[in-house]
Amino acid sequence: LKMINDGMAVYVDGEDVTGKIRTEEMGLLASRVSAVPVVRKALLPLQRRAAVKGGIVAEGRDMGTVVFPGADIKFFLLAHVDQRTDRRCRQLSEQGMLCDYGEVQRWLEERDAQDRGREIAPLKPADDAIMIDTTHMDVTRVVLTMMTHIGKKLHDTGEMQLT
Repeated sequence: LKMINDGMAVYVDGEDVTGKIRTEEMGLLASRVSAVPVVRKALLPLQRRAAVKGGIVAEGRDMGTVVFPGADIKFFLLAHVDQRTDRRCRQLSEQGMLCDYGEVQRWLEERDAQDRGREIAPLKPADDAIMIDTTHMDVTRVVLTMMTHIGKKLHDTGEMQLT
């Protein structure tokens, strides 16, 4: 991993594979691979070890339910599939790639269904997750909403571990 202007870049053997691992096909594949018990068994201790000192922010479809169930604050972000498709197409366009709206929407719906229906670590909000519908929110508004909840939690408890 390497920090770049607009986020993290992922390198494998010196090659920047960031764009390659952020495709819809890779998302579907990641969903399938993450449901394999031996993969889960190997990754879970690594993920938890990375958070031992606390003070982390982690994102993923099972962070609050499986990987860090004891986290002090958890968010579950929702958005209508049309809005999610618009956002993904905008991302692809900004990267100079073409977007087939119908295909992207199909991939999103397929991955959601696959993740919701998997036996191991299905996609679902943690019982204590704060649900945020981001359909009509821009990134700034989402972050401000999250920060409001974080501020309230800090005010109420004085300490927390973020996930």
